[in-house]
Amino acid sequence: MDLHFGDSKPTDEERAAVDALLGPPDSSWEGADRDEMRAADLRCARGGHAARDRRDQLLPGLHAINDRVGWISEGALDYLCRRLTVPPAEAYGVATFYAMFSVRPRPATVLHVCTDLACAAAGASELCAGIESRLSPGSGVAVQRGPCLGLCERAPAALAIKAGDPVRTAVSAPATVPEAVLAASAPDSAPEEPAAATAVPQAGDPSLTLLRRVGVVDPASLDDYRAHGGYTALRRAFELGPAGVIREVTDSGLVGRGGAAFPTGRKWQATASQPDRPHHVVCNADESEPGTFKDRVLMEGDPYALVEAMTIAGYATGAHRGYLYLRGEYPRATRRMRHALDQARARGLLGDDVLGQGYAFDIEIRRGAGAYICGEETALFNSIEGRRGEPRSKPPFPVEKGLFGKPTVENNVETLVNVLPILTMGAPAYAAIGTERSTGPKLFCVSGSVERPGIYELPFGATLGELLALAGVREGLRAVLLGGAAGGFVRPDELDIPLTFEGTREAGTTLGSGVVMAFDDTVPLPRLLLRIAEFFRDESCGQCVPCRVGTVRQEEALNRIVDRTGAAAADDIALLREVGRAMRDASICGLGQTAWNAVESAIDRLGAYE
Repeated sequence: MDLHFGDSKPTDEERAAVDALLGPPDSSWEGADRDEMRAADLRCARGGHAARDRRDQLLPGLHAINDRVGWISEGALDYLCRRLTVPPAEAYGVATFYAMFSVRPRPATVLHVCTDLACAAAGASELCAGIESRLSPGSGVAVQRGPCLGLCERAPAALAIKAGDPVRTAVSAPATVPEAVLAASAPDSAPEEPAAATAVPQAGDPSLTLLRRVGVVDPASLDDYRAHGGYTALRRAFELGPAGVIREVTDSGLVGRGGAAFPTGRKWQATASQPDRPHHVVCNADESEPGTFKDRVLMEGDPYALVEAMTIAGYATGAHRGYLYLRGEYPRATRRMRHALDQARARGLLGDDVLGQGYAFDIEIRRGAGAYICGEETALFNSIEGRRGEPRSKPPFPVEKGLFGKPTVENNVETLVNVLPILTMGAPAYAAIGTERSTGPKLFCVSGSVERPGIYELPFGATLGELLALAGVREGLRAVLLGGAAGGFVRPDELDIPLTFEGTREAGTTLGSGVVMAFDDTVPLPRLLLRIAEFFRDESCGQCVPCRVGTVRQEEALNRIVDRTGAAAADDIALLREVGRAMRDASICGLGQTAWNAVESAIDRLGAYE
């Protein structure tokens, strides 16, 4: 390993931020004062595996600096690299990979304004223009237009982050110019966010399964959670044993709710059967698909359910440590989950002896930093390990070699929370919900041109029209986007599509993670498609040529045809099809493989450029 450090030094504040995370340095090799450590340092230097094993602290270290100061200087990066024995060039590549970090000086306060699909349809451009006119370059606030903030039910949205000790955040949604400016200028004075139940129009409905506690229990109270059935499923898991839990999950027919729809029981069984140790459980809470916010609502409104579900997954698969990879743009969900983990440890529900059963399990939160690609499981593993969030080639699959090269089971929040009713009601009763091939309840994120945007829980098999009727679709409906930016559009005369994995496939579209975005005839469809192309261009990790080049070519072609028709547009549409096929066939991961889906469906089903 060739370590080349520069001459820049960290400020006292930057040093304190890193030391608060890692503890004080043990030697001058790690950046301690040379005069105090000289005698010991002349005798030995720590390195090898002991140093490399700390590489996974790189992302938390970058967060620590960015949270305290607002950006990452060369001196701060060098100091962090000395502490972790990481080459500065590699750490720079990691720091510049994530949208929430900056390696250039910027104000301590950054106002992130969402310009993605739901917010764009709700007037994000006008909001940004108004904010930028009020916040001059000398205002001490940097305005950053960016992708989805996961607040689609309250579009348009803005998130203010003010660096310091502690870092302060404020959400403005639905945002107005005065409210967003107030959130940026004085985060502590901004109005408090509404309760998570406001995102659940069905809140309080006793027929709900996954959302039944949201808006009913106090999300901070472990006692309230247990009074409403909490930890019944974990006790049942200990009665069944690991093999019995996996059998129940398999018999229930539960499949992944993140879009891939892989059978959860098979994944758990494959991980549990691996002789290599240790095993890991990873919860993917980095939902960054435009239009997706269900995992945020679950973590904010029912955090202990996720703690319990991850513990069950660990018990079933032989894991003793879990990692919750939580989206960096979700400050309230992060606070709620940290509190839930602390309470669970204090009450013996996490730690060396869970519920007195002799089983040890604990969960660590790792914050993402603004990278859609980290929703791909192997990119997420690389991110946790302190590397750029780039997908890995498969095989080997994560159940064989996942996080830290060990067998790993990875599920998203919604998938894991489904395990609780499976164990409490039994696999046959759970499988009776929905359809034969798509069992159980499903959460749908409804936003756009509807009267009641939010999270809806319906059994698989309900139609798109029934869902939109619940949400109150507005007149003049022009198109519905299923599955988010990586999904596909359907026409208003196709609302009888059953919302199942097989039903949407047969209809030539995709269910994805459950995104349903309605757009009326006031929304300019060509501009919407261009925004989708810009999103994929920005979020491509750049590792493979088909995606790195194809997303750029797609955006360029859409830019040319936004205001053009006829032969010129026809030529660009032909180019789009060719580029789209190349991305779909040759990209290394799902981002490039699906980057053309929405544009293709808009051209073929909606006649977007006719």
